[in-house]
Amino acid sequence: MKTPPPPVPPSTEPGTEGSPVRIGALVPLTRPGWAEAGRHLLAGIELAVHEVNGTGGIDGTPLELVVRDTAADPRKAEAAVDELAALGVAALAGEYHSVVARAVAARADALGVPFLCSSAVLDSLTEQPTPWVARLAPAQSHGWQVYADFLLGAGHTRIAVAAQPSVYWASGTGILRDRLTAHGGSVVELDLREPAPEAIRDELVGHGVTALLLLVGHPEPALSIVKAVRGDERLSEILIGAPAGQPEFTEWAGPSGGHGAAIPFLRYLPERLSPLGARVETALRERLGREPSFVAFEGYDTGTVLAEVLRSQGPDRARIAAAWPHVDVEGTRGRIRFSRVPDIGVRQWAWPPVQVVDRDPADPDRFRTLHVG
Repeated sequence: MKTPPPPVPPSTEPGTEGSPVRIGALVPLTRPGWAEAGRHLLAGIELAVHEVNGTGGIDGTPLELVVRDTAADPRKAEAAVDELAALGVAALAGEYHSVVARAVAARADALGVPFLCSSAVLDSLTEQPTPWVARLAPAQSHGWQVYADFLLGAGHTRIAVAAQPSVYWASGTGILRDRLTAHGGSVVELDLREPAPEAIRDELVGHGVTALLLLVGHPEPALSIVKAVRGDERLSEILIGAPAGQPEFTEWAGPSGGHGAAIPFLRYLPERLSPLGARVETALRERLGREPSFVAFEGYDTGTVLAEVLRSQGPDRARIAAAWPHVDVEGTRGRIRFSRVPDIGVRQWAWPPVQVVDRDPADPDRFRTLHVG
């Protein structure tokens, strides 16, 4: 039996007359979290909230964003959920790291607080189905199968995977292996207990693979592996991929000394933005001082969905959660609706657009679309 949530003090109940409607935003803003991704995610949510307040808020009541840094730490995120729930937020939003989003979803479910997950993809976001959680990002099984199809279409059937221990990387490895072996491919798992990248180079040569996928942390050991492999003439034809999307960000491209280009990764954007998407892209570029990543669009869509639900349901938490199946909102990347997907315990947008892209070696600021899912 689920333990009922602790009572919220009357002064912090959602929607107290005369007070703003609060949304709790959970984002990684400091290391070891991917801070650049967190900044993009927050910029998107903030832009959406700013626009909502500029048009009268929620029936005349402004939205207030209460931001907490998760730093990629599940325990810190759980504590933030408890704090935000006590502060009376109507809903929670955000998070980039899947293992953190999983902790947030479990705690939100336990406390009865709606959580709209923006950017984390792990299929098993919750252990059991829950009415409290919805997700914008595609499930890992969907996006990573698209990535496997890209590899097969490009003629890569013998793949090596360099993966660090974690639920997220293990899940990704399993998805890739299942998809590739079902179509005649194979996956070799490299031993990362040997810290020297040179050992990985020798294994790649010995196994005769044509593609190496990095399922590891950034900046290390990812950048050291890239530099070591790119510096070996025996591996000049090997493809290096990073399906989790790290090469989207300047933190990847900057320190790599030019080695960060031509590394295919998953990006959740359409081939061409709608008029809404183009307008938001311009506004996000002004906020960020650079081209917005797909994560910034996920943030904007998060704020837009929550504002629409709040307009129709008010700040009552149970009514917000009950409204997930009825969401029908025009987002920056398509029409957003939530449904039940087999083997996924949260309400899911099925599906956002999925691309495989890389950075052009001749112009690293330009992305090339290699495959569309």
